[in-house]
Amino acid sequence: MSEHIIQIEVASPLEIFGPADAHLTQMQHLFPKLKFVARGEFLKLYGDLDQITEFERRFDLLQVHYEKFGKINQDAVTQIMGEDESNGRSLHDADGDVLVFGRHGKPIKALTKNQKRMVSSAAENDLVFAIGPAGTGKTYTAVALAVKALKNKEIKKIILTRPAIEAGESLGFLPGDMKEKLDPYLQPLYDALRDMLPTQKFLSYLEDETIEIAPLAFMRGRTLSNVYAILDEAQNASESQLKMFLTRMGKASKFIVTGDVTQIDLPRKKQSGLFQAQKILTGIRGIDFIYLDGSDVVRHKLVTKIIEAYAKTEE
Repeated sequence: MSEHIIQIEVASPLEIFGPADAHLTQMQHLFPKLKFVARGEFLKLYGDLDQITEFERRFDLLQVHYEKFGKINQDAVTQIMGEDESNGRSLHDADGDVLVFGRHGKPIKALTKNQKRMVSSAAENDLVFAIGPAGTGKTYTAVALAVKALKNKEIKKIILTRPAIEAGESLGFLPGDMKEKLDPYLQPLYDALRDMLPTQKFLSYLEDETIEIAPLAFMRGRTLSNVYAILDEAQNASESQLKMFLTRMGKASKFIVTGDVTQIDLPRKKQSGLFQAQKILTGIRGIDFIYLDGSDVVRHKLVTKIIEAYAKTEE
């Protein structure tokens, strides 16, 4: 008799084993020749080595299913852990428009014409600028693309950054340690990630720095290889800061830069690097500019009207 221990890595044992171990009971019925002992995040198996190997292979598929869909139900356990493995595979291929499945299986996809253009452009180009007003889903779509690439093992790390312009990137006067000083400025990025990843997985990614969230100033001097890097609120990056970020790109990396040129918080005498980038980088192969507008707003319907009203005033 062989013995093997499996560690649950993607979620809490409750989510994998089910309420009152209902999913674990299903697995025992599907592999009646194996003995199961569950202890916290560990599952110990006793039995024939071939049976254990097959169980472990299918259990890995079950965890992949959870990572993608954010949930496991009895049908998924039966189709993935049981004999009808082709049905298990079909679960993973369902709905080709979905970028990722967020928490509780919520499908996250591009909803508007220009969001879909962002997705297509990111597949074809290594550097994409997404420019548009508030509420058009620039950051959310960019983060979804990064999470998808991480789940598909296309990259090894996600880096999310933005200028801490409200504090002038001089954070010493704020209370708390560095993380506490920075978190308020990076909260939109945290919110998007929490919507797309199980809490335990999100926290483990932060802990081992698979996901890194940092102010733009912290990017200086680095080479970012095998990463998906997103610069958010790029309208608040100076010309030198944006150049610095763009020249961090290393091998096998994707960069997305998002910004809203109608909400620039830089001092009057300082030019936004986003304006310069539009002038000098347009037309370079591998770089694309996607422009979103009021038709892409996915927040409250009044947001579109507010954007239109301000646009008329500026005109």
